[in-house]
Amino acid sequence: MTPASTYATPGDLSPSRRLGQFTWVALLCLLAWDFSGLDRTVMHWIADGGGFNLRNNWWLEEILHTRAKQLAIVIYLGLLTMVWWPQGAFRQLTRLQRTEIMLGITLGLITISTLKRFSLTSCPWDLQDFGGAAIYVSHWHWGVLDGGAGHCFPGGHASSALAFVGLALPWLGSGLSTQRTIGRRILASVLLLGLVLGLTQTLRGAHYPSHTFWTGFICWTVALANHLLFGGLAHHRQNRQA
Repeated sequence: MTPASTYATPGDLSPSRRLGQFTWVALLCLLAWDFSGLDRTVMHWIADGGGFNLRNNWWLEEILHTRAKQLAIVIYLGLLTMVWWPQGAFRQLTRLQRTEIMLGITLGLITISTLKRFSLTSCPWDLQDFGGAAIYVSHWHWGVLDGGAGHCFPGGHASSALAFVGLALPWLGSGLSTQRTIGRRILASVLLLGLVLGLTQTLRGAHYPSHTFWTGFICWTVALANHLLFGGLAHHRQNRQA
């Protein structure tokens, strides 16, 4: 089957413009949340000085945390096989686009993991407000210790879903309107799953809502940069063959 989805041509700026507008709107919403102070408000809604009652809830910890992470690994490996043996809708994509998807997802996961490794921000359940030893320090205060374990920003578990935003980009960036519709549906599904996993960790006390939001934004920007690079590579190849 001949791939139906293609990278938008350099002269067609509409797909890139829409992706850029989405990115800027998402960033503005995220910054508005950060500076609203709602992170702490939300955590005080669901916990008290005794901690988070749902921290060890079986459904949240075992199913939506452990099992969900295992499922994400299976899906990742399944998508990896699609690079060489595409099935279903993946036959609409070129080998280059399928490679783009896997690299975008992988880079998103690596980026989130690396940021967490160097983060000094502790989890909400480590705060003195909820029975821990740490004091609240905004993740904007880089290099400031809070007295806790750190390594909690951004949300790692949410990236088990949100890193897959790269899956939508070959369709979203297509020059074909039908393909962009598929991309929007994929993106909406990934964001919904990411919010569910992020909410799971918020209810358990592992992450503020902003940790999930930043995970999504970081994964998106990494995947988008990767998409633009692959698009440039595709057009360079086409020009050489012309």
